[in-house]
Amino acid sequence: MALLLLGLLATAATARHQWIQQQRQSGLLQQALANAAQARMRQPLDGAAMVLRSMQTVFLASEGMDQQEFAHYQQNLRPHQLSQGYVLTAFAQREASPDPSGAGTYRYQFVAPLEGNEVLLGFDISRQPENLRALQLARDRDLPTASAPFQLMQFQGAEGARGITVRLPVYSRGTVPLTVADRRAREIGALAVSLRLEPMITRALQGRVLEYMHVHIRDLDAAAGQELVFASAEAAPTLPAQVRQVDFGGRRWEMRLWPRRDTTEWGQLRAILVAGTAISVLLALLLWSQMTTRRRAVELGRRMSERFGESEARFRTLNELLPALVLLANGDGSRITYANQAARELLGDVVDSPLRALFADSRFCEDAIAAATGDSGWRSQEAMLAPARGEPFWTNASLAQVEVEGVPHLLMIATDTSAQRAMTERLHYQATHDELTGVLNRREFERLLREALAGRDDAAAAMPFALLYFDLDQFKLVNDLSGHAAGDQLLVQLARAMRAELGPGSLLARLGGDEFGVLAPGVDLAQAEALAERIRRSIERHIFRWRERTYTLSASIGLVMVERKGSTLKDLLAWADSACYQAKESGRNRVCTYREDAASTHRIGEMEWANRLRGALEQGHLLLDYQELVALDPAPGEGVHVELLLRMRDPAGGVILPGAFIGAAERYGLMPAVDRWVIHTALANFSRLHPCGSELRSCSINLSGASVEDDGLADFILDAVAAFGVQPQRLCFEITETVAVRDLRRVAQVMERLRAAGCRIALDDFGAGMSSFGYLKNLPVDNIKIDGSFVRDLGREPVSRIIVDAVTRIGHERKLLVLAEWVEEESVLSVLRELGVDYAQGFLLHRPERVVFQR
Repeated sequence: MALLLLGLLATAATARHQWIQQQRQSGLLQQALANAAQARMRQPLDGAAMVLRSMQTVFLASEGMDQQEFAHYQQNLRPHQLSQGYVLTAFAQREASPDPSGAGTYRYQFVAPLEGNEVLLGFDISRQPENLRALQLARDRDLPTASAPFQLMQFQGAEGARGITVRLPVYSRGTVPLTVADRRAREIGALAVSLRLEPMITRALQGRVLEYMHVHIRDLDAAAGQELVFASAEAAPTLPAQVRQVDFGGRRWEMRLWPRRDTTEWGQLRAILVAGTAISVLLALLLWSQMTTRRRAVELGRRMSERFGESEARFRTLNELLPALVLLANGDGSRITYANQAARELLGDVVDSPLRALFADSRFCEDAIAAATGDSGWRSQEAMLAPARGEPFWTNASLAQVEVEGVPHLLMIATDTSAQRAMTERLHYQATHDELTGVLNRREFERLLREALAGRDDAAAAMPFALLYFDLDQFKLVNDLSGHAAGDQLLVQLARAMRAELGPGSLLARLGGDEFGVLAPGVDLAQAEALAERIRRSIERHIFRWRERTYTLSASIGLVMVERKGSTLKDLLAWADSACYQAKESGRNRVCTYREDAASTHRIGEMEWANRLRGALEQGHLLLDYQELVALDPAPGEGVHVELLLRMRDPAGGVILPGAFIGAAERYGLMPAVDRWVIHTALANFSRLHPCGSELRSCSINLSGASVEDDGLADFILDAVAAFGVQPQRLCFEITETVAVRDLRRVAQVMERLRAAGCRIALDDFGAGMSSFGYLKNLPVDNIKIDGSFVRDLGREPVSRIIVDAVTRIGHERKLLVLAEWVEEESVLSVLRELGVDYAQGFLLHRPERVVFQR
C-alpha cells in the first residue's frame, strides 16, 4: 500500500508538472506572438511616416511643386512596399480663414496616385473632424500624427472602407520652427498618407499570428461607440488574453490576443495519469517486475524530454520569423552563439565568429559593449555591417546585456536601413542636379556661391575665386532645325566636354536653357582667363551630328574675379551677365572680363529694368492705359477709337512710363512676351477697355520689331481673335517705320496675313525716316500716323506744314486714313482740319486713362 501511495503521488506530481510546463510554454508562445503582432503593426505606420518625412524634405528643397512632380516623387518612394494597406499620398494647401479665430481650410491640391482618387481634389479636410484634429496636432508637434478611423471617401459603400490618415505638416522654407506659435505661423499645408484598416492589419498580422490567435484592436482615444478598429472574431475571449498597446502618431491602439483554442494537451495528461496509476498498481502487485517498471520510467522520461525539446524549438521558430537581425553572443562578444534566419541570410554563417567582426568600424561595437555591460541599457546607433561575403550595408543596430540561464550574454537587434539611406541620397541628388546633363542646377550653384562669398567675408586671407557665366551662341538654331531632342543631346555632350576642361575643385552648373556657370576657386585672373578660353575652345571644337545635319557652336563667356570682400550674390550674377552680354555685343565666341566702367554700369541698369519687367510679367504688374483717337470730321455713328499704351506698376504703388524700361526690354529680348501679353489681355477684356463697353469701334495695339520678326505672331493673334470672339475689323496694329525696314519682306508677309483676316495695319511715326514715302509702295497698310515731331511745330514752322500736307495728300491718294499725334494746341488742331487730316491724338483731345477692368 505504501508503494501504491507513493506511485500515485508521483503520478499526480508528474501530471501537475507537465500541465504547468504546457501552460508556461503556451504562455511564452502567446507572448511571443503578441510581441510580434505589436512590432508588425508599427511597420505600415512607420512606413507611412517615412514616406511623409521624405515628401516633406522634397517640399522644402523644391522651388515649386505641381501634380506631375508630386506624383513622380511619390512613385520613386514606392509607398506600397513600405506600408501595407496604402491608398494614396496627398498634399492639402492651407488657406487662411477671413475670421482671425477660424482654423482656415485645407483643400487637397496634389493627390498621387490620382486614378481612383479624383474625388479628393479640392476637398476641404475641415469637413472631416477626425482628419482635421490629426492635422492640427501634427502641425503643432511637427511629428507624424494618425487620425481616428473613419470612412474613406473614395470607397464609400464598399466593404472594408474604413481607414486612417497619417499627417505631417509642411512649413515654409527657413530654420526649423521650434515653438507651436512658429509652427502655426509657418504652416503652408499638410501631407497625408491614407491607409485602409482591413488590408493593413490583415497583411501585417498574416501568418502565425492570425493562424493561432484571435485579435481585437480598439482605439483608446476614439469616441464612445467608435473604439473597435479590427476584430478577427465576434465572440469575446473566454481564454486568457495577451494585451499590448501600439502608440503611434498621438493615438493609442489596444491589442487583445487570445488563442483560437485551448492548447492544453489533455490527452498527454490523461496518459500520464493512467500510466502512472497503472504503474503504481503494478509496482504494488508485482514487486518482482522492478526492472520492467524501471524501463517504463526511463521511456516516460525520454518522451517528456522530447516534449520539452519541441517547446524550445517552437520558441526558436518565433525568432526565426522576425524580419530584424537577431544575434546572441557571449558576455564579452568574442563568440556569437545564435543568429536568426534574417541574420543568416544577410551575414552568412556567423555563429562562433566574434561579434566585432561583423562591423565595418569595430569602434562602434567596442563602445556599445562597454555601454551595455556598464548597465547603460540599450545602445542604438547607425552602423555599417560588413559580411564576409557580400556588400556592406547600413543598419540601425541596438545592443544590450541579457541573462540566459543565469549567464550574461549580449543581444543585438538590427534593422536594414540601406534602402532608406539610398532613397534619401537619391532625393538629395535630384534636388541639387540638373536632370538632363547631370551637372549642378541653378539653386545648388547659387547656394555654393553664397558659401564661397561668406567664406571670403569670414576668412582673414581668403583665396580669390572666379565666376564664369556663359551661354551658347545660335543654340536656338539647333532646336528650330532639328527639334528639342537634338538640342537636349547637344547639351549633354557639351556638358561632358566642359567638365573635361575643369580643374580640381571647380564646379559646373546649368543655369537655364543654354546657360552655364563655372565656379573656379583659388585662381588668379590669368588662370581664370585661361580656364575660360579652354572651355570656349572645347565648345568651338565640338562637332555635333544629328541625322543628316552637322552643327558647330560657340559660346560667349563673361568672367568675374571675386577678390574683395562685401560682394553679394546679386552683384556677382549681375556683373557676370553684363560681361557675357559684352562678349555677345563684341561679336560672340569670346571671353570678356567684367570691369567697372560707365558702359558696364549702364548694362547693369538695363539688366535691373529687365528683371523688374520679368517680375511684372510674372506677377501681373503690367498696366494698360487708353487714349482716344478723335475724328476731325466725324461721320454719323463714328463710335470711339482708342490706342492702348503700356505702363508698369511700381512696387511703391506708382506708375512707370514705358520710356524707362522699353530699351532694356528690347535689348534683352522681352518685347515679344510683352507684346503677346498686351494682345492677349486686350482681346480677353475687349468689352472692358473703355467705358463705352462693347460699343468700342476700334483698338490700336503697337507691335515691336522683335515681335513682327517672330514667325508665330500672326498665328498667335488670329488664335486669340478666334478664342475671344473679337471682330478682326475692330483691331488695328501699329508698326513703326524703323521696324518695317529691318526685314521688309517678313514684315510685309505678317501684315498681309493680318489684313487678309480683316485686321487693319497702321504705319506709325511716318516721316521720321529718309525713305518713308518709298515704303508706302511696298507695305500693305491701311493707316499712316504722322510723326509727332512734325505735328508739334505745325503752327510755327512752314516746313512742317508742307510735310504734313504732302503726307495727307499722298495718304488720301492711296485711300489711306491719316492720323496726327502729339496734338497739344488749338492752333495745331485748326491747321490739321484745314489740311484734311482724318484723325488726331494728343493731350489736347484726351489724356490717357486706365482701362476699365484694371481700375
